[in-house]
Amino acid sequence: LPSVGGRTAAFMAADVRDPDAAAALVDATVERFGSIDVVVNNAGGAPPADAATASPRFSESIIRLNLLAPLHVAQRANHHMQLAPEGSPAGVIVNIASVSAVRPSPGTAAYGAAKAGLLSLTQSLAVEWAPKVRVTAIIAGLIETEQADLHYGDDAAIARAAATVPAGRLGTPEDLAQACRWLASPAASYVSGTA
Repeated sequence: LPSVGGRTAAFMAADVRDPDAAAALVDATVERFGSIDVVVNNAGGAPPADAATASPRFSESIIRLNLLAPLHVAQRANHHMQLAPEGSPAGVIVNIASVSAVRPSPGTAAYGAAKAGLLSLTQSLAVEWAPKVRVTAIIAGLIETEQADLHYGDDAAIARAAATVPAGRLGTPEDLAQACRWLASPAASYVSGTA
């Protein structure tokens, strides 16, 4: 197991689109560490597809990954978080959404619809599961990952996209990680049901 800064990361493979696998992942985490305090639902994505010709199977797969998988994980995490002793800090579930949820998403319509559903789900779960669990979302903008070229294109296209962002650059995975750290921390203890 990798160790960074005195902390050790554990890895477990799971297809979170499968409700049983998602539950097993959460249960194994609780068994290993004694509790589950924070969940970041960041599994997601979609290849480009024309909405007029995308197959029903393709669209269902995209919605299952980007909307139902976070729900499956959140449901099982909530089960354990609700069992936390009174007075303990609230459990936190952070759903990673996308700007595709709040603006047109041509070429990835099912993805945009699923991420919009994730924002609505975040609001509903925050109300249902409060005060023991806080549920929030991050609307991720243009993020430069190791596969950015698959979505944005070559370096010149990435630079053009970056020029449209007020920061003058694409976001990084570390930018998202910092937002997750803040939302999971006591500094954000009043934040729930928002994106």
